[in-house]
Amino acid sequence: MHHFTRQDLSARQQYKFISGSIIPRPIAWVTTLAGAVVNLAPFSFFSSIPGSEPLMTLAIGRKTPQQPKDTAANLLATGEAVVHIVSADLVEQMNATAANLPASESEVVATQLDLVTSHSAAVPGLAAAKIRFESTVYQHLVINDHTGQAMADLFVLRVSDFYFADEVFDATHDYILPAALKPVARLAGAEYAELGPTYQLTRPQ
Repeated sequence: MHHFTRQDLSARQQYKFISGSIIPRPIAWVTTLAGAVVNLAPFSFFSSIPGSEPLMTLAIGRKTPQQPKDTAANLLATGEAVVHIVSADLVEQMNATAANLPASESEVVATQLDLVTSHSAAVPGLAAAKIRFESTVYQHLVINDHTGQAMADLFVLRVSDFYFADEVFDATHDYILPAALKPVARLAGAEYAELGPTYQLTRPQ
């Protein structure tokens, strides 16, 4: 068993060990608005929150301590986003939108993805995504490092509208169908994964 204290490790090693261990991670593919420009970017530090509110968490690292990434800046400016779940058929386009484009250029245009008008948000969604959530900023927290410098923006998003393609939704039972969705997960570095065999366990009473 290899053991390290935090003091033993560089910041890069700490990040590498955490991101390589907490796997697989679902990917939030997020559209936001910067004026008339639709920004699109993927983030794998993404999860949900249990409770009576439909909440998701999204952590976005900063470009510099003073400069949030474009998606975070847009969320702070407009308070809304559309979050999409990445299916295997869209993985190449998703990866292309991770490119560092100027804020004035749209990743949607660069990847030739079609947009669809949202119901409750000004920002549009991706027509090709099998699941999407229109959402608003519920809470925001700046995460500082041990020196007090901002290193990430943590958003709690509240879903206002849920969209499920027919092929991934069992309307009789209100189930999402994972085998039809074929979600892509992030591992470490350039590695991604898809679902393998699934099984059920009965919880003890």
